[in-house]
Amino acid sequence: MKNAIVIFDVDGVLLQLTQPEEELFFTALADFVPTQALSRDWNSYRIRNDDDIISEILERNGRSQALKSAVVANYIRRLERALSTGALTSHCIAGAERLLRNLAPVASLGIATANLREAARLRLLSHNLWSLVETHAVGADGGGHKHEILARLLKTIDLPKSRIIYIGDNLTDVIAGRKNGVQFIGFSTDKLRREQLAEHGVTRLSVDHATTLDFIRQILGV
Repeated sequence: MKNAIVIFDVDGVLLQLTQPEEELFFTALADFVPTQALSRDWNSYRIRNDDDIISEILERNGRSQALKSAVVANYIRRLERALSTGALTSHCIAGAERLLRNLAPVASLGIATANLREAARLRLLSHNLWSLVETHAVGADGGGHKHEILARLLKTIDLPKSRIIYIGDNLTDVIAGRKNGVQFIGFSTDKLRREQLAEHGVTRLSVDHATTLDFIRQILGV
């Protein structure tokens, strides 16, 4: 491992989650439970990640948690087919690929995401980005808040916290960075989201990935 690592949230930082991608998640669930009235606001669920959202929806409908593996398999199968046939397109955040390729020579790269790991892999693979982050990639599999997901990844990384950077766009990412004691950069192309992050004490706020790279270089001294 290099002497620093930069860990990314996926949605809102590397990829832009689209409405068709959201609907595909609920379409996969619809084979098991009614989904018409389900909220598409991820923050409305008890724990904001794919694994726990599936569990919560099954619970609300009185279905066994034993069904979760079948739901996940159905979702991944549908996602893979939709991406491979062009029925669904995953959108890359402007500058994300260039950022990753600029960083790869000087830092290890990884992801800590609320997506299921395989869903993140498929979506990043569609932009040839997966190989850049796959060595240190943790998803929602197994559940838990974002700080728990990030903590699972950090257990595998033998670096001082001062050499670990986490980049996210959500308040759960801010909490994850603080609870794990790592450097944090807030990123969003949305002005209101950046203002929300600033209200919660985030001082390194990026509107584009050229700025993100500048922040990383400042922190790591490269």
